[in-house]
Amino acid sequence: MQHNKVLILDFGSQYTQLIARRVRELNIYCEIHPFNKIPADSDSFKAVILSGSPNSVRGEDVLHPDLSEIRGKKPLLAVCYGAQYLAHFSGGEVAESNTREYGRANLGFVKPDEDFLENIHEGSQVWMSHSDTIKKLPTGGVLLASTNDVENAAYKIEGEATYGIQFHPEVYHTTDGHQLLQNFLVKIAKVEQDWTPNAFVEETVEELKNKLGNDKVVLGLSGGVDSSVAAMLLHKAIGKNLYCIFVNNGLLRKNEFEDVLHQYEGMGLNVKGVDASARFLDALAGKSDPEEKRKTIGRVFIEVFDDEAHEIKDVKWLAQGTIYPDVIESVSATGGPSATIKSHHNVGGLPDFMKLKVVEPLKALFKDEVRRVGRSMNMDKQLLGRHPFPGPGLAIRILGDLTPEKVRILQEVDFIFINNLRSWNLYDKVWQAGAMLLPVNSVGVMGDERTYEKCVALRAVESTDGMTADWVNLPYEFLQKTSNEIINKVKGVNRVVYDISSKPPATIEWE
Repeated sequence: MQHNKVLILDFGSQYTQLIARRVRELNIYCEIHPFNKIPADSDSFKAVILSGSPNSVRGEDVLHPDLSEIRGKKPLLAVCYGAQYLAHFSGGEVAESNTREYGRANLGFVKPDEDFLENIHEGSQVWMSHSDTIKKLPTGGVLLASTNDVENAAYKIEGEATYGIQFHPEVYHTTDGHQLLQNFLVKIAKVEQDWTPNAFVEETVEELKNKLGNDKVVLGLSGGVDSSVAAMLLHKAIGKNLYCIFVNNGLLRKNEFEDVLHQYEGMGLNVKGVDASARFLDALAGKSDPEEKRKTIGRVFIEVFDDEAHEIKDVKWLAQGTIYPDVIESVSATGGPSATIKSHHNVGGLPDFMKLKVVEPLKALFKDEVRRVGRSMNMDKQLLGRHPFPGPGLAIRILGDLTPEKVRILQEVDFIFINNLRSWNLYDKVWQAGAMLLPVNSVGVMGDERTYEKCVALRAVESTDGMTADWVNLPYEFLQKTSNEIINKVKGVNRVVYDISSKPPATIEWE
């Protein structure tokens, strides 16, 4: 089935992925492409959205898209930088704003009887984020909305289905952002809302059957949402020709290897569990640098996975649970390299000598869509609601060098923390939670004896995609009970702290 598609041209805004997610929430398929790499088959897109940007249209580093096949030919929505670009280079004027226009504002004027602003009223809250402002509209520009500080907050160009806005409809703070995108895409651009989880499952299974035929496919399962949903889609398409390998690297949560294996078998998957914990811990002995730990785990995983894959005769394909943000992040919007904060939590690609073709059933989906697809296949709610867990596992939650004893301590601490979150009905209100074992000992008193033992930090964050995150205000009573339980039950720990840092500037993990 050929879906109506929406093209989002990315000028490097931190919010571009959010635009795509909001469009997908309308059950409309969209793709993000760099502003300077417009797809050759632009005919297949029914509407185009221009994103914001940290750049200025007045600077020397102006990002110029080629809109010759788009403007006036397709419905076009220009957000922030996009709106300023259309104004600045089409007879209007953009100047530096007297005050940086950032944060909440309210629409003070809304032009009546406009399809673009249907069901959006004066007083509606919008989110601004720019230091330039449109002083004069482009040729043919018609004012549609203003705020107290921004006169030209929204406009259209006469004779075209072209609209510009100086606020961000994609962020939650813009209360009618969903309505505005719906007005533009459904009412004006006439895009059909046919991108649903059920349709995705049906079409993907059909595509996989055609692509894979009777070939054998190997997939490394992690126990996480992405690899599990990818496995179920492949299982529906090729059944027993899918060979799943679940590797215990010795850095999983307490009882996780056995629990997850049991869960997978209940799903009817063809899974082999491989306990390679000793091999990983031996390779990590004495290593304390976070990047070195990550690379060691990646290398040993590849060795173990390769050994197991060679046991299966005539495998042609390697399946991966790659999702859309991974695909987007591999192509920088401005063509330059993005700063590497740390190597990705997930294990990297397998070596060339395996010579397998790659199949990625989820590469068009965001994480929340992966969960919806899983639900439409009636997958276990607990598995789909599982918090993200880093590929290197507890290795990057044990600061400093790794020993089997440190792993045991952290597994016990984490087990108490996560179980308590579940029993207090807090688990599903948290995006990700875990415990960190710190490389410090502190003085304590237990009974009448002085102790000098480990300190652990608990971390729980709220987020939608992991790109930004805020610490969760867990109840004091919960923290008190959890701290007491950890100190009383986990030998080797005498102090518990709670991490109240947001991302940015901190990251979610400590390494």
